[in-house]
Amino acid sequence: MKRALVTSIGSVAGDIVIKSLKRNGFYVVGTDIYQKELVVDAMNVNQFYQAPYTNESERYYEFLKKICTDEKIDFLLPLTDLDVDFLNVRREWFDENHVTLCISPKKSLDIIRNKKILQDFVRGNCPYINPIPTVLVRETKELEWDFPVVCKPYDGRSSQGLRYIHNENEWNAFLNGNGKDGKYIAEPFINGPIVMVEIVRHPNSGKVVAVTRQERLSTPHGCATAVYMYQDRELEENSRKLAEALDIKGCVNFEYIHGDDGKYYLVECNPRFSAGCEFTCISGYDCVSNHLRVFEGKNIDEFNFSRPMYISRKYEEFITKVED
Repeated sequence: MKRALVTSIGSVAGDIVIKSLKRNGFYVVGTDIYQKELVVDAMNVNQFYQAPYTNESERYYEFLKKICTDEKIDFLLPLTDLDVDFLNVRREWFDENHVTLCISPKKSLDIIRNKKILQDFVRGNCPYINPIPTVLVRETKELEWDFPVVCKPYDGRSSQGLRYIHNENEWNAFLNGNGKDGKYIAEPFINGPIVMVEIVRHPNSGKVVAVTRQERLSTPHGCATAVYMYQDRELEENSRKLAEALDIKGCVNFEYIHGDDGKYYLVECNPRFSAGCEFTCISGYDCVSNHLRVFEGKNIDEFNFSRPMYISRKYEEFITKVED
């Protein structure tokens, strides 16, 4: 039986990833920073371990290596950007011990995980994609755009640290505050709905599948609760080309803003399963199983769009432990 380690299973994508792995015959080991009783999907894996925080780097690294050794792990699937970043610079041990990291190549992730570098890459290499003008705040005193502007860390996630600056006074205050952090970037505000394109790319065969959804309702941290699945052939073809240019391997998610001018503007690339990947699975393409097939060296499925649809999610409650 193949054995997979899934990190941060309390993430929104945890449920569909675990279900898909088990449906494909995997023995699934899961980790999360919270104790078992606080993570519903800890009840759904074959074995669960409470993890140290990622920023406890040496402790976390030894923790992962021990699990991979003790549990004879074949595939490691990180579910958060923090885990992807952590593993991206620690590949050697896993390669030497025959643990397949199910993430894109380091060169790809080094571009993806820096929003400024990604926008510069698109501007210089992908004329079919509309980039968003992006500057480092620490290098900028006066802005070229009207207010409001968007400020955020270049390696941010889940809208953490995101700020909207509405006037000159707020901008000057930001420069003297959070703007001193060298990781902050500034971009013009573009009005429009968020559109996600789920990508699965097999670099050996050259096949790239793209599935599109527009977010209709979402939480303040950007987790969609209701979406509209539809097809935009031009956007999907451009996203396939972008995935090839970035040398994506497996499943990632491109986020766009569909501007009031009708153009799609690239916001970022999520280098792992998106919080909404189950929407893609429900709509007819199992991005989790096909992600695994890429790293197993198998062919991935085609996707034939059938019809537009709305999909919404709800929250459920579970008893995870009863004490005497």
